[in-house]
Formats: sequence, structure tokens, C-alpha cells
Amino acid sequence: MSANTILLDFSLDPARINDEESRKDIVKLCKDNLEKYLVGLKLTYDMLTSDGYLCMLNETGSGTIVTIRFFQQGLITINVEYYRKDGDQPIISFEQIRELENHLVQKLKFNHGQSLPPLQRGPLTRFFPTADERVIEYDIDRVLYDQRSDFQKIQIVHSKSLGNMLVLDELQNISEADLIYTETLMCRGVEDYAGKEICILGGGDGALLYELLKEKPKHVVMLEIDEMVMQACNKYMNSICGDVLERLNDDRYEIILGDCMVYLNKFISDGRKFDYVFGDLTDIPISDTPTGEIWDFIRVILESSFKVLKPTGKFMTHGNGVSCPDSLEMYEKQLAKLTPKVTFTKSTAFVPSFMEEWVFYQVQREDANAAGSV
Repeated sequence: MSANTILLDFSLDPARINDEESRKDIVKLCKDNLEKYLVGLKLTYDMLTSDGYLCMLNETGSGTIVTIRFFQQGLITINVEYYRKDGDQPIISFEQIRELENHLVQKLKFNHGQSLPPLQRGPLTRFFPTADERVIEYDIDRVLYDQRSDFQKIQIVHSKSLGNMLVLDELQNISEADLIYTETLMCRGVEDYAGKEICILGGGDGALLYELLKEKPKHVVMLEIDEMVMQACNKYMNSICGDVLERLNDDRYEIILGDCMVYLNKFISDGRKFDYVFGDLTDIPISDTPTGEIWDFIRVILESSFKVLKPTGKFMTHGNGVSCPDSLEMYEKQLAKLTPKVTFTKSTAFVPSFMEEWVFYQVQREDANAAGSV
């Protein structure tokens, strides 16, 4: 079940939009051509607006609504919205939409026309945003898990091309096709984790823990606040997390349920140190300035992580998409303010479920090499 929205738009000489007779002719021809697919369209509402003209047409009996909007700057938009039950054929196929677009361009001598496949909205969410807020439609065919914890909305959906995918608060997080994400985050093949002590902040999908354990570290502790994420991933994302979420600890690792800051502060108080700390928490925000609750949280995480890192230790984290250079630059300026001074390197990888290139950071003390040689 879904609400389907067909979108067409056309550009033309603004003078034609501002002429009443021209507008009437355009509306009539649009209505006549739409009636090839929508029976008994009636004009039910129209009005002049501050930037042009708007009219609404209804199809007899079906509830289908067509809106035609004229913008005085030289743009016309046509939106067709209707409800479609599972198994029903679309009222207008995409091929017919393209034919309609081309016919109107030719008959009305528009400068340009464009049409999109029907956008489907409803219980089965198929659209998710990229880092820079473009919209991607995924080939999702079913929802496997849909619950809300005390902290967030948790969904696991199935994509025909990506496999099962974890979605948190309507943002895609990781799919079964995203091993490259985890491998780039941990710099597999570059960093040596054998015999090392590691702390993961977040990481509730289990993918990072699962892959790190293959590198034979001395011990890994993971701090995750949302047990429901772990339960969902353990059931539906085994290909990325294996069996590591089935128990909270063994001789190789320990999963601690709770606020990571509470346990970071405890580690600081106890003098516990790690070779690596992974920030597998929130992405770098997209904002005009590095202010607000999330930026404050990021700064606290950075400062606290370096208090539990050994002098030669590294803080490893994900950033954001390469399409967000301003936010990445703001993050790097926060790194420059840390005490003691730090240096960083960056890695990038195209992440299949993000459908964009992502940036990862490796941060360590500026004097780490000197400390390692002592």
C-alpha cells in the first residue's frame, strides 16, 4: 500500500504565465491530455497566488488529485497523487508519463520538460537522505524489524541489492553489503591490532567488534547504550556481526550496556588505558557552526577518549560524506584545539548503502612517535 505521486515540471517564457488567456489554454490542454488516463477530471479549485497561479483537479470517484502550479518566474509543476493497493497496476506507467511530458512540450511549445517515476510513500519507507540531504530511493521490498527503543527508532529493512540494512531514526546505518565501511574505519591491513587493548564507543550493530576479533586483539570492550539495536542485529544481521552479540562477554571481549560517557569517566578514574578507541557513534553534523548538543558531545568524546588512550594510542572514527567539506573542516578545527596536540590522517571509501564516498579519521598525539621510541 502506498500513496503514489507523479511529478512533472516545465519551463517556459514567464510572459505566458502572466497572461490569463495563456494560462487557461495551458490548463485546458493539460486537463485534456491527463483525461486519457484519469476519467472525468473536474476543476474544483483555483486561485491567483503571490507568485503565480494554482489550480486543483479531481478525478471522479477515485480520489486522485491533480495540482497544476504556475510560477511567474517561468515554471509549471504538475503533481498527480493517488492511493495504490498492493498488486494494483499504476494508473499511469512511467512510459506513459514520459509520453505525456513530451506531448505537452511539443503542443504547448514549452522550453523544457521533465518527469520522474512515481514516488511511493507509505508504511514501507524507500527513501533515505544522503549526507548532504539529497534523497535516494532504495530497492526495499520489505520491513523485517520496526520498533522504537528508549533512545531511537530502529528498523531493519531488506534491499534487493544491499541485503538487510539497519536504519536508525530514518537514517541508513549499515547493510550487509557494507564490509568496506568497517574495514576502512579500522584501516584493515594498515593497523596492527594483534595483542592490543581496544575500546569501542557505540558499535551496536556488532560489525566492528566482529571484524576486530579476527585480528586477534588482547581484549575489546564495547560500550553500547541501546540493547534493542543489538538484539535486532543479532537476529537479522548475522552476516555482518556473526555471533558476537549473542553473549555480553567471553575471554576476548566484553559488551557493557550503558552510556559510554559514564564508563569512559570510570576508565579515566581507574587509570585504564587502551591502544585504540573507536568512536562508532554519531556522524559529524551538517551545520553552519560547530555549536549545539551534538558538537558538544563530539568534543567531550574526543577529550575523554584521549584520556584513556596510551601515549601511542589512536582514536579511530567515521566522519561524514566527502560532499560535506564544510562540516569536515569544522571537525578538523576541533581536532586542532585538543590538548595535548594531535595529528590525523584520513581514509575514504565508497559505502554501498550510503551510495556516496565517506570519510574516516585516524587521530593520535602529535608526540606519539617520540613516546613510542622511549
